[in-house]
Amino acid sequence: MALAKKSCEPCNKNTPTLELEEQKIFLEGLDKEWKIKNGEYLERHYRFPDFKTALDFVKMIGDIAETENHHPDIFLTYGKVSLKIWTHKAQGLTKNDFYLAAKYDAVTP
Repeated sequence: MALAKKSCEPCNKNTPTLELEEQKIFLEGLDKEWKIKNGEYLERHYRFPDFKTALDFVKMIGDIAETENHHPDIFLTYGKVSLKIWTHKAQGLTKNDFYLAAKYDAVTP
């Protein structure tokens, strides 16, 4: 499954979320650092040598989020970035979340 090549599709409150078994299948297409938390969201933590490198990464993934119109929760601190991805409108994990995570894997240094 080439998840990074897929584009996020518009969602609404009626967009179906993925069952746990489906989530696990999609997770196999991501870097092993991604974790499914409570069946509700994806999470990953990154480490960088300094603040500027971490900030540059946040800017890069922010641009991807804008292009895909799908936005993660981002936590930035010195040398660390944490991401939480879920589909807010659907209140859970959808295919879009895995597509976005795969796009971030493709640009991770």
